[in-house]
Amino acid sequence: MLRLSAIDHDDFGSTRSKIVNGIDSESSERDHSEKPVPTFSHPALAQSDRGEPDISSGGSVIDQGRSFLAICILLFIASTIATVTICLTMAQMGEVPMAGGWSMSTAWTPLCGGSWFAAAAAFLGMWALMTTAMMLPSLTPVLWRLREHAAAAGAARPGLFAVLAGFAYILVWSALGLAIFAGGALLLEAALRWPLLARAVPLAAGVVVIAAGLFQMSQWKLAMLAHCSHVAGQGAGAAAAIRRGLRLGLSCCASCAGLTTLLLVGGVMDLRAMAILALAITAERLAPAGGRVARATGGLMLGAGAVRLARALWLL
Repeated sequence: MLRLSAIDHDDFGSTRSKIVNGIDSESSERDHSEKPVPTFSHPALAQSDRGEPDISSGGSVIDQGRSFLAICILLFIASTIATVTICLTMAQMGEVPMAGGWSMSTAWTPLCGGSWFAAAAAFLGMWALMTTAMMLPSLTPVLWRLREHAAAAGAARPGLFAVLAGFAYILVWSALGLAIFAGGALLLEAALRWPLLARAVPLAAGVVVIAAGLFQMSQWKLAMLAHCSHVAGQGAGAAAAIRRGLRLGLSCCASCAGLTTLLLVGGVMDLRAMAILALAITAERLAPAGGRVARATGGLMLGAGAVRLARALWLL
């Protein structure tokens, strides 16, 4: 009995080892026959999916977005501080009184001993800084989309693409500022020379504000407003960036014609007017119902123009 039990025990051990070995071999064959789990074929995609920096792009999209936003915020703060400083400095220099009870800033004329070139350069610098501070909050998302389009088109440095587009955008606004300075200087000289013309300016200002309000509520204004966020285009080089920035600047200048007119009538150095118009511009571009914001702003402009016109008629 003892011998038979030993034999049975040995047979059981060998049988057990055969079964275990068979299971291991079948498991190994099944593992080799199964398909591998699909992974990202491109290492940059796999890394960007985890938010890690990749070699081809120089960093994750999230990190690049944060850096881009930080630069825009710093630029906004710097331009705002510079604009406020210049406006406060110009306010201390006083204004030129005109017949009819109104006045013009000394920014429209050379200072004592100064030249017209120096006056134009000073106004243009102030205008460029003011435009940057007022337009950058609504321009930042557009520049980021331009950067994304450039990256998708294969641009080697999409950040530089956005910088060039922004520079071209401000260049268009600077050209408009130069034309505005020329018109303001001519108005100043004409008002000083002909008092009758100066007395008619308040009346004309009321009419101009009403016209600006009607423009603000027009379909053409809404069409130009839609073009202010349009970033589609071909090319990813420097020429394409400048071309898109110029086109974007022209569309925004046309869209802001009514609000720019209101700023000029109310006082180009008025910080409160700048802040209110900057909020209006940002709201009509970034709000979901931007068209309604534009129309509401136009209605307020109509009311302001009517009040200004009635006051001018009363003082005649």
